[in-house]
Formats: sequence, C-alpha cells, structure tokens
Amino acid sequence: MNKLTGWTMIAAVALGGASVLFAAEADAHGYVESPVSRGYQGVLDRNTLGWTEAFNKYGNVITNPQSLEALKGFPQQGPADGRIASADGGLGQIGDYVLDSTGVDRWKKQEAKTGVNTFTWTYTAPHSTSKWHYYITKNGWNPEKPLARENMELIGEIKHDGSTATNNRSHQVTIPSDHTGYHVVLAVWDVADTPNAFYNVIDLNLSSEGTTPPIEEAPAKPTNIKTSEVTVSTVKLTWGAVSNVKEYNVYRDGKKVGTVGGTQFNDSNLAEDTTYSYQVEAVGTNGKVSEKSTAVKVTTQSSTIEDKEKPTAPTNLHSMGTTANSVDLMWTKSAHFLGVKEYDVYRDGKKVATTTATRFKDTGLKAETTYTYTVKAISLGGNVSEESAAFSVTTKEASGQITTWEADKIYDTGDRVFYEGLEYEAKWWTKGNQPDQSDVWKLLPNQVAEWNVNKAYDGGSKVTFQGKTYQAKHWTKGDQPGASSVWELV
Repeated sequence: MNKLTGWTMIAAVALGGASVLFAAEADAHGYVESPVSRGYQGVLDRNTLGWTEAFNKYGNVITNPQSLEALKGFPQQGPADGRIASADGGLGQIGDYVLDSTGVDRWKKQEAKTGVNTFTWTYTAPHSTSKWHYYITKNGWNPEKPLARENMELIGEIKHDGSTATNNRSHQVTIPSDHTGYHVVLAVWDVADTPNAFYNVIDLNLSSEGTTPPIEEAPAKPTNIKTSEVTVSTVKLTWGAVSNVKEYNVYRDGKKVGTVGGTQFNDSNLAEDTTYSYQVEAVGTNGKVSEKSTAVKVTTQSSTIEDKEKPTAPTNLHSMGTTANSVDLMWTKSAHFLGVKEYDVYRDGKKVATTTATRFKDTGLKAETTYTYTVKAISLGGNVSEESAAFSVTTKEASGQITTWEADKIYDTGDRVFYEGLEYEAKWWTKGNQPDQSDVWKLLPNQVAEWNVNKAYDGGSKVTFQGKTYQAKHWTKGDQPGASSVWELV
C-alpha cells in the first residue's frame, strides 16, 4: 500500500482544498514577500491556476517558497550560474531547477519603478543574520539565457549585527534610473550562524517614473535611543526608525563600533560593571550623514551579583534538515545577565544531549516516526530556564529497494526506480510521470539515455543523439543536440 509522507501529505492537503500550506515542512526559513518573489508567486498562482498547472510551472516551491537555500558567499560562492533562481535546487530541500527556466514571457512580472524600492521579507525561522545583499541584471542582459553572475550588479547591501532577522524585515534599495523594462533582482539573506544563505529572485517590469533619493538634505538624527538586556558583557541598543535611511552607525564612547541596516545593535565583549555611552547616526540613501543622537549611558552588570535569575527560555526551535534517521535542530539563543553556559535538549521528555551551541543534530532515529523536542537554557550560575515551546517532527521514510517504475504508484523525493534498463531518482513527489519523458525524474550518473524532445534536462545531464553523446550546459527542453549551443559534444 502506498503511503502519503512528507511533501506528498502537503500535496494531498492542498488538493483537498485546505488552507494550511506549510504545516508539513519545518526546515524552511524565509522569502521575499514584496515585491512578490518568483517562488512566492508560485504559491499565489497555485490558488488561481490550480495545483497541477502551478506545480508544472514552478515545481515544488509552491509548497515552501522559504526553502531556497544554498551556500553563502555570493558572488564568489553560492549557487552555480544557471542555478541562481533555484539556489542550486535548494540543497535537497524544496528548491527546484524549473525556477531557472528562461524566456522573456516565462515569469509573471511585478510592476515597479526605478529609484528607491522597499523589499520586505517573511521569516519562518528568524536566523541570526550578518547581512542582506541585492543585485539586478545589467542592461542588455538576455532573458532567454540562464541567470549568471557576469550579468548581475550589486545595488544594495544591508548590514546586520548577528542578531535575529526579524528586527530588520524591510529594506530600502535604489534601482538605477537607467534600468527599465524587464529586469530580475536577486535578494540574498546571509545567515550568521550557518554556512548558508537564502536566495530569492524577483521579476520586475520597471518604469522610469520612480522616486530618487533626496540629494540635498541629510536624514534626521535618530531618537528614542534605549538600552536593554544588559549583561556583564553585552548590551542591546534600539532606536526609532528614520526616513530615507540606508544604514545606521553606532558609537560607543565616541568611537564607531558598528554599522547596521535596522534599528537594533547588540554590543558585546564589554567589561563588567563598567559605564558606556552610546550614540547613533543615520546614513541616508543619498550618502549624507545625520547628526549623532543624544547620548545614552548604561552600566554593565557585575559578576559579583548572586545569580538568582532564570535565563529566558529558548525560542524558535525548528529543524534545519530531517532525514530518515536524523533531525538537525536549531533555536534562538537565550538571554541571562551573566550569560548562558549551555543547553539541555530533550526528546519525548528525556534529556538526550547538552550543548554549548544553539544547534544539535539528533541521530540514530527511526524512520517515519514522530519525535517531540524541547530545549532548556542553563546560566553560568546554574539556573535553568523554562522549557522552550515543543517542536514535533516526523522523520522521513527509509529508502527502500529499487524497483521497476509503475505508472499507478506514488513516488516521493529520493525514490529510485528502473525504467528500460536505466536507473532514475525522483526529484519531488510524482505519480504517472514516465521517467524518460518527465523532468521530475533525473537519470543517475554514468548512465546515458536517448534525447527526448519532450523531456527537460538539468545542467550536466548526458544524452545520446544520432549516435553521439552530448552534455547539457544548463537546464533545457526541446533544444536539439548538435543544433543548440546548450549541448556540448562529449
């Protein structure tokens, strides 16, 4: 009997008309909500075009637009050229190479204007963040070709101080006035405490009627400067937002100690029982700098004070990746005036680990089994926090024996089958899609099939055609080997 697991359950719920969209996926973290990103547009189109049509156009991202995750370090690292829109397939999550499809009319475009634009993110797991950076296609780029680094230019960088992403949700980015018509913006969210980043592309139809940053006036000086969460070595600083601001500079005792894009700064490595003075200045989108704010003073805690406080409970417990026998847990750090020494991790009410990090990979688990986790923080003085909110997750189905493909059988991501002597692997949930004709199936390495005009091929795929073997440079469908530059003879 076929089972509905993982992505399949989501598909079944959506096809049944339910409104719950993300309940079955925990390892997903953020997407650009406005202007609507390509992945999020797939979610919206699912509700208007229907499940099947949206799935065929966008792939699996219609269930999880927040899962387009790849290595950070763009443009030096990160997704390969031709795989930028899909974030290299989302590192095995919900990312899908179909998002890299090309064509001037392939994707729905958001109407926008040149000048200052606001890009707003939705975070499903507000990771510690180092920065956001934004790129746009250069004038003269070819929408019939896959996105590549050489065809993109940096238009904005929003710095962050390592705190959670939720205190910096919207960013003002200036689109150059000479960019009109169809352009693609790439928004990258760099996570501070993992090696990964989230990649979203936004398809825009730009007109030149937008606003430009004011060039004469400097922004107003920041006000309402406040300190909180003061410990023996750290201080959290917040202030009110100022209009037309690119970033803020933070000063401690007259010396600049940080630049951030939002209205929060976490200062660290301070001396205990010491008074510090802070000021903030705003840097406008035109580059001009405001007056410094009124100074605010704060004194760090002393370690001689008896520790009678519990740390705050860990929050945002979630999975960074779930397999048949493991769950990679992560959570937001707790606060305590002396500091947090470690965390205890509980599985189904039993302690299974103690760690100094805010991440723990639980292994040796059973496949297709639901586990419930909680985490407690322990201060340097030994006080224990309340439990975090419980997080339940179901491990994936164990890989079974490879069988011959059957048209009426349901297959899930990673399932392998034989078809006409060749071995294929499913890239996402599927039923009835013939392996040699559908791009839901990828041919495993070191195997070569005859080219099929109706099948889509990923970059690196090999085919035979008229007795010769060709390899695809990037995603393609319908381009005949030997007649198209997308194929190279091997």
